[in-house]
Amino acid sequence: MKAPLQLLDKFKVRFGTAASIYRAPGRVNLIGEHTDYNDGFVLPAAIDFYCWAAVAPRRDRKLVIHSENFNETVEAGLDSLSPLGKKHWANYPLGVAWALAQAGKPLTGANLNISGEVPLGAGLSSSAAVEVASGFALLSQSGLAVDRAELAQLCQKAENEFVGARVGIMDQFVSCYGRASHALLLDCRSLQYEFVKLPPDLQLVICNTMVRHELASGEYNARRAECEEGVRILRIVLPQIRALRDVTLTQLEKHVRILPPKVFARCRHVITENARVKSAVEAFHRGESKALGPLMQDSHGSLRDDYEVSCRELDLMVEIAMAQPGLIGARMTGGGFGGCTINLVESAAVSEFRRNVAAKYSAKTGLTPEIYVSPASEGAQQMALEKNKPAK
Repeated sequence: MKAPLQLLDKFKVRFGTAASIYRAPGRVNLIGEHTDYNDGFVLPAAIDFYCWAAVAPRRDRKLVIHSENFNETVEAGLDSLSPLGKKHWANYPLGVAWALAQAGKPLTGANLNISGEVPLGAGLSSSAAVEVASGFALLSQSGLAVDRAELAQLCQKAENEFVGARVGIMDQFVSCYGRASHALLLDCRSLQYEFVKLPPDLQLVICNTMVRHELASGEYNARRAECEEGVRILRIVLPQIRALRDVTLTQLEKHVRILPPKVFARCRHVITENARVKSAVEAFHRGESKALGPLMQDSHGSLRDDYEVSCRELDLMVEIAMAQPGLIGARMTGGGFGGCTINLVESAAVSEFRRNVAAKYSAKTGLTPEIYVSPASEGAQQMALEKNKPAK
């Protein structure tokens, strides 16, 4: 892969010096959607699509950040960091610098050149990859140790408070901690995690619908508010609960009358999805891949009907996938309203699966989907430049 060496060449041309290079992956979530900001359980895997960050120190207190993807350079003073306006790409790396500074990290000025290969707007966490790669690079070039759990939390803080998206911890955490050939079971309350070995005869196939409905970010924040409203109401009768992760389905159904119907449905999704995550992990541990199919199907149905974050194109992509030979399970992944589906497919069937799904989806929608096959990959790391291997 030429990406890091090309980025170093571009850095030298732009800034006139050599640089160190870091990378952080995007992610795909196998199951456990919209549970992370409810203190729940998730089962993501890091994917073989990265954000690369080349970095070198400056003698002043400036950050000069260039994006290869947007072909734009921004400058900011480390002592006066503020957002550049809604949806600006630079808010992600600037926000991370802000969060690190807020946490008392003595950052030094830096030149940063960023290049992302995680598809933008596809629900594969291109934003978390940028955040983690930038944070890793800024800490390392400032001579500071990288505590991965702390970095994940500070990247989340940057996205919550600087960018203004109320995301949970999952994306940043798996970008920091991913492991090749494994998914990561994360308890989003305690941040305890365990690696779950993925079967070698299955592949992760990600189907991009190529649509991104505009209401996504506003609706995302609305869903979070609805969940919080559910907790607030349920605490009247269940004073011991802190989040939906503390509520059982039996308790929820017992108190259905005190909840607005929409809020009840949102809560039911989160509670049943947490249970599905645990069941999926048990199925992986037992080597019973076939048990994952119904769990993924139920997850998608719950996201569509109770959480209302699917859309016609996602539903169609799942429906087409379900009819293909070699499919174990399919569901939407990510925040919803477009983006991608995750499909567990038997390795021998992957080529035919890709061909069939692309043809049928295109025939129904007129859109040409992008279909990625990715192994579960390693988390953030510094790269040794000559051989494109992790630095020791």
